[in-house]
Amino acid sequence: MSPLLELVDLEVRYGAIPALRGMDLEVGEGEIVTLLGANGAGKTTTLRTISGLHHPSRGVVRFAGRDIESLPAHQVVALGIGHVPEGRRIFPQMSVTENLEMGAYRRKGQVKADMERVFGLFPVLGERRRQDGGTLSGGEQQMLAIGRALMSHPSLLLLDEPSMGLAPLVVKAIFQIIRQIREDGTTILLVEQNATQALQLADRGYVLENGEIVMSDSAATLLHDDRIRAAYLGETAAS
Repeated sequence: MSPLLELVDLEVRYGAIPALRGMDLEVGEGEIVTLLGANGAGKTTTLRTISGLHHPSRGVVRFAGRDIESLPAHQVVALGIGHVPEGRRIFPQMSVTENLEMGAYRRKGQVKADMERVFGLFPVLGERRRQDGGTLSGGEQQMLAIGRALMSHPSLLLLDEPSMGLAPLVVKAIFQIIRQIREDGTTILLVEQNATQALQLADRGYVLENGEIVMSDSAATLLHDDRIRAAYLGETAAS
């Protein structure tokens, strides 16, 4: 079976500076795949290229058997790719309900049912549905950003640093919800600074350094690899 998402020999440049170099990556339907790497490694660039916000100078982005690397972002969303960007980027002066409606702007019908599904995943958003997004806590804003992306009915969800800046208990809740979203049938490509949490959640992982994939394996194997433990988990081989 062909992967749901496939990147082939992908190169993205910012002017003369290469941000991604010959990237090959696959995400199978129903998987959670995590992309690990230090700041500046190219993780966010990867997600933005998949979602049509950047266009590669070389290579292929293939989704559900279709080459999409030249499509604009709004067409990529319509095909079934949702993107939760780093920093959440909700609309702070719009209510929770209005933010969620923006996620469904290309769809007709069933919006109310979809919103109730989001409130089922994130009950606190249902309690605050009339509250402006900018008045929510950081964790609630992250939940709103994820909920907004789910309103487009994505078959693939791109998550960029969903735990950034959040308290440990909130992070635990967010990761439980991510697991539930996958169980409900959505495939996930996850960029996450908390490598331990990401690898415990994911099926497989890739390690990105200076725009190149340097390792890929099952999440369990990467979690116990001494090089990964030293570089991303803050552990030494002796520990």
